Parts: sequence; C-alpha cells; structure tokens
Amino acid sequence: MNRTASAVIIGGGISGVAIAYNLAKKGMKDVIVLEKGYLASGSTGRCGAGVRMQWGTELNCSFAKYSIEAFERANEELEYDGDIEFKQGGYLIVASTEKEEIQFKKNLEVQHRLGIPSKFLTPKEAKEIIPYMDESKITCATFCPKDGHLNPFKTTDAYAQAARRLGVEIMTYTTVTGIKTENGKISGVQTDKGFISTPIVVNAAGGYSKHIGELAGIDLPLYPERHQILVTEPVAPLQGPMYMSFSMNIYLQQCPEGSFIMGRGDADEPHDGNINSSWHFMEEMAKTTCELLPLLKKLNVVRQWAGLYCMSPDRQPLYGSVKELEGFYLACGYSGHGFMFGPATGIVMAETILGQPTTLPIHTLDKDRFARGEEVWEPSVV
Repeated sequence: MNRTASAVIIGGGISGVAIAYNLAKKGMKDVIVLEKGYLASGSTGRCGAGVRMQWGTELNCSFAKYSIEAFERANEELEYDGDIEFKQGGYLIVASTEKEEIQFKKNLEVQHRLGIPSKFLTPKEAKEIIPYMDESKITCATFCPKDGHLNPFKTTDAYAQAARRLGVEIMTYTTVTGIKTENGKISGVQTDKGFISTPIVVNAAGGYSKHIGELAGIDLPLYPERHQILVTEPVAPLQGPMYMSFSMNIYLQQCPEGSFIMGRGDADEPHDGNINSSWHFMEEMAKTTCELLPLLKKLNVVRQWAGLYCMSPDRQPLYGSVKELEGFYLACGYSGHGFMFGPATGIVMAETILGQPTTLPIHTLDKDRFARGEEVWEPSVV
C-alpha cells in the first residue's frame, strides 16, 4: 500500500469514527481511519456504557448535553439499520458527606442554567427510585431522567457505517508504526500495511494516545490507567437508573437484558497499560455493592474485564491542534468520559480541523494549558 489521504485518524473507537463522519459530512474527501484491532476494541468497547449530563462544570455539562441529545437522534440521523439501544433510565448520584452535598447543590445550579432536568433528592426520595438501596448511607442525591445507557459497539458501528457511506475508508487490523514529519509539519503515516501520505493526523487512540504522540515526536501529558468492570447473571428488572457515588467509589446499573454491570476506580493502579482482570477488584466491588445495595449480594458474577482510561493531569480531554507540529490534532485524554462525549468530540474536532468556529468551546482544553497553570478541574468523577 502506498496511499494519499486528506486526513488520517488514528483510533477506531467512538471518537475516531465520529470525527471521520463529521469531516466527510462537511465535505472532506479521502479520510482514512486506522484501527489496530476491530472497531471499538479499545476503551470504547470496554467502557461501562453509561452516559450522563450531571457534571460539575459548564464545559462538561455542555458536552454531555449535546452528546445525549445526539444519541437520542442517532438511529435516524445516522440512518442506522440497527439500534444503538439507548435506554434513558436516568442516573441516581448519591452523596455521603456534607462536603459532597454542598458540591451537588453547586452542580445543580450549573446544570439548570443549561436546561438539564436534574433535581435534588432527600435520602427518602432517593429510596423511592431504588427501593432496595440502604438510604442510611447517604445524605442526599441528584437524579436526571435523561441520563442512561447505550451499546458502545452498535453506536460505534452506526457512526462507522454512516462515515463509509460518505466515502470514509476504515482500515481495521492496521497498526501505526511511525509518523513522518518534514519541517515541522505532518507528511504521512507509516503502518504495517504500507505508507499513507497526508498533511493531517488526528490522535484519537484512547489508552495508546501517548505512544502515538511519541511517534510524532510530541510528549503528551497522558498516561494509561486500568479500570475494571464486572457483570452479573441476568435477573428480572430491579433497577431503572444508574446508581453512582463519587465518594464511595461505585457506579452500577442494570442492563436492558437483566445483567448488572458495575465498576469503580483505584488510585493505586500502576500506569503500565495492563488490561488483565484482578481478584482484588472483584472483592472490593462486591464489598461496596453489598453494603450500599444489600439485595444484590445474591447475584452471581459471570465475567469481568478491564480497559484503559487515558488520563490527563486535570482529568479532562486534550482537544485541538499542536503548535509544535502543524497538522497534528488531539482528541484524547478523556480520563473516563470519552464515550459519553463521542458526538460532541466528532463535531468540534471536524470544525477545528476545517478551520470553522466550534459548536462548543474547546480553547481551554489545549495541550499547553498545564504549562500555563490553567487546568480545568471536574469535581464529579469516579
């Protein structure tokens, strides 16, 4: 293979295919997506698949609101012949400390300014939504009925099929081995299947984004961090919304087919790219779940897996161009919320690459914000 392209996007998860779709929709020809495995084989396909508008910063609330509204229309707008399986059962986010309760009230003010239909709940009101929860463990909760869960594989497939219809070429099982530059500009991408000449490369490689940066000679302030998830046997419907606690380190929801899917973070995870599962995670996950939602102790675990969060210093994504290398663009560092922001990422990155005003502001999320001491911190993350 010896090819040319207008743009090469590295990464076949939700971000990569959404960017490709939007570039093609806006008229760019000869867009190529490179994925070293199958589509959604990385962070996208290994995520918990929940999406929420309940954040603590206006930036994240805006990105999430745009994306959830896009997910609501996705089957029709992308002309998908399947179903992305978007179920809006809501998120019940619980607080366990007075400090957290104060933060939740601040979050609600931000959300309500943007028209997000979230509300404050007492422990008793929260228990009406999930009757078998132990409400004595919490001080309050917030709930948004528009939040929910969707299928990451089918959602990625919907964007990929729509992109292909517009002329995008998606090359799976194709590994990037080098990025060629000349005089401070991108000139091409070397793969294990040949060379592609291009003036534009988009780094949407998820947990492998730092490595892609290194291939281009750019040191990105990112690192991969393992996050684990387990799934139980399917049972009759018990729970509509996602149950989430930041301070108690848990997110848990019942999928449409009846299984419970749950996960938590671990501050002691090494940054080595490990995606194996551990007994320690399952034990700690079970302890927390049984304490907060006692009825679920009867469930059997059927499998677990791990994936990589691409972490940035302030737990926020890196978007936009890189001043040191013309033609090199970043859409990475999501720190756990890349799938949620997929539609928003697609549109703002396409606009940025084409030199258009962005639908949502991304100027504060450039790579160099850390050197300037202008981090953008989000208070509401697991």
